[in-house]
Amino acid sequence: MGLDFLILYEHTVREYESDLLLKLELERRGYTAEIRQLLDRKKLKYFTWKKPRVLVSSCMYDNEAINSHVYNNVGRLDKIVNLHWEQMLSDDQEEGDWFNMSGNAKKCVQTCWGSRTADRLVSHGMERKNCPVTGAVMMDFLRPEFKGYYADKQQLCQEFGLDPKKELHLYISSFGYASMTEQEVKELSEMAGTDFTGFAATNRISMKETLDWFDRYLESHPEVELVYRRHPSEWNSPALSQLSKKRPNFHVIFERSVKDWIVAADSISIWMSTAIAEVYMAGKSCHILRPVPIEHEYDPVIYKDARYITSYEEFACAMAEKDPPFPIAKDVIEGYFDPSDAPAYKRMADLLEEVLKNPPRAKPMGEGFTPHFNWLKFFALWGVHILFFFHLKPQKVFFFHKGLADFAQRIYGYVEKAWVPGDKAKAMEDRIRPYVK
Repeated sequence: MGLDFLILYEHTVREYESDLLLKLELERRGYTAEIRQLLDRKKLKYFTWKKPRVLVSSCMYDNEAINSHVYNNVGRLDKIVNLHWEQMLSDDQEEGDWFNMSGNAKKCVQTCWGSRTADRLVSHGMERKNCPVTGAVMMDFLRPEFKGYYADKQQLCQEFGLDPKKELHLYISSFGYASMTEQEVKELSEMAGTDFTGFAATNRISMKETLDWFDRYLESHPEVELVYRRHPSEWNSPALSQLSKKRPNFHVIFERSVKDWIVAADSISIWMSTAIAEVYMAGKSCHILRPVPIEHEYDPVIYKDARYITSYEEFACAMAEKDPPFPIAKDVIEGYFDPSDAPAYKRMADLLEEVLKNPPRAKPMGEGFTPHFNWLKFFALWGVHILFFFHLKPQKVFFFHKGLADFAQRIYGYVEKAWVPGDKAKAMEDRIRPYVK
């Protein structure tokens, strides 16, 4: 028996929850759907008796992505819908070739969170029929229909030892480069082919100034609990540790989703995170703290012409505002995140249903596409998954060959990071299911 939909995810934190919501809605409608990670081992059933009728991908930029994500997982298939997880870009990225699709990727269905993204893709050569606006599924969890899905202030404060009677201020950090050494920045720049030296300096200066603002503010406002939601790369930051020791009402917390903290917070501040969209969809406002300007080539285009706070005095005044206006114009943010009476997961399911029932809108694996099966990757994934199952680290197994050990370890790291245990997946499904109606 065939499979109606196979959903492939890349990053667990970014995608898995939304994929589960979409899967549950498709199953509610009577369809079969499964979720797999891009680096799961290849299985014969998905090429034969359980071959999906529609492949739902996480990204699809060029012919090589079609080959890697589709052909090497399920064989030939022309019904490809891309969930398109990277849509918050800088202006340079919006004008560049990569994020506007090339080759036969333009023949895939590239879903768009808002009209501005759809218009951009059309202006770069895509057909309007292949750029449907569906809204962003991950934002549905912030809709009124999902009230109670996230912990409230009382629950979060109790869980993390905070005083629920105090004002709960949230800062969403993006200082991913601030904790890097000069050597690490150099290596990253060489690997990416882009010089990040200037942006890394902007990270460090901005972080230092922002923490200085927090230090001054918390000294004179003991009635405030400030939760610093660190960037994943800030796990080893002396500056954060020092301020935590100095100010008992400054808390560096990474546990729980950023949406939990957004829903619970009394006040929210941000630097350049795309989580600003979640703030808007949660019906809240926030302040954008910019002690120094950010290079335009790294700044998400959604922040263009936004209102920034650039001094401590402005920051202290902003913290006293009870209901500040949103810092980004309504038409801009809704142009990137389309609002609708219908949740995005239902709109996306409507689209997938239409793709399933009708002939392909185009032929991504037709003229211009040359398939090739990656046997090296096929055997490498099987080998790495065997090592992962038995908790065997590649460095120890392949101690006799550094190159092979490094290659296997790199894949092992991706597999380990993306793995979702069955009991955890079931718990997530059980948590979401009551909201799918």
